[in-house]
Amino acid sequence: MEKKFAHQFTGIIPARYASSRFPGKPIALIGDKPMIQRVYEQAMKSIDNLYVATDDKRISDVVLDFGGKVVMTSPEHQSGTDRCAEAAFKIAELTGNKTEIIINIQGDEPFIRPEQIDLLKSCFSSSNVEIATLIRETTSGEDIFNPNQPKVIIDSDCNAIYFSRAVIPYLRDVDPKEWSEKHLFYKHIGLYAYRTDILMQITKLKRSKLEIAENLEQNRWIENGIKIKTAVTKWESIGIDTPEDLKRAISMKNYFI
Repeated sequence: MEKKFAHQFTGIIPARYASSRFPGKPIALIGDKPMIQRVYEQAMKSIDNLYVATDDKRISDVVLDFGGKVVMTSPEHQSGTDRCAEAAFKIAELTGNKTEIIINIQGDEPFIRPEQIDLLKSCFSSSNVEIATLIRETTSGEDIFNPNQPKVIIDSDCNAIYFSRAVIPYLRDVDPKEWSEKHLFYKHIGLYAYRTDILMQITKLKRSKLEIAENLEQNRWIENGIKIKTAVTKWESIGIDTPEDLKRAISMKNYFI
């Protein structure tokens, strides 16, 4: 019997314990709550069908302790996208229902705003949208040269053309110090939503040359003809990749909800 679509949106928060820069990051405390709980509670303000997808019982136990939903996934996944795909399949098997659209919520962004998830969801008002993500306009004088903050160029319909760790486009005959003042650049915010069938499709694609060159998996999707709709958010993402980032987050008490 074919499964019905019980939910238009299901949120999945990929979270793994092993990390070269910050082992155990999802259960590190920010104030009186583990990071994964802060992400979960913020996301719940926009989406009520929400799961953590993890490969580690320690994370699973923490999620269950605060009343969240969790699904166990393989420790072999190379990306959050791959983990989301397995989780989406398992959730459908567990509940007997499929979801039309999966939202991939970063597990290391405890200050994610529900408005950002709402904006991502709004992209699917058009039935033609396959994948959606968020971008942010840079400001004059902002550092646009950090390779850890991917940039993106878009077409007239706000579909992504290309993602790069380099600054794109290159401004010919302009001093690089003036680039952020002479042109509107976009930084990528790593929040995604995919139609479920497209999510399953992209995880079966072989790694592409541009993906390998930039180490950005979204370029694989573009190379294979899949469109990525973008929406502009005014909020920057605040990710935590290292213990030093965590210390800065703990000092941001005004962000605590």
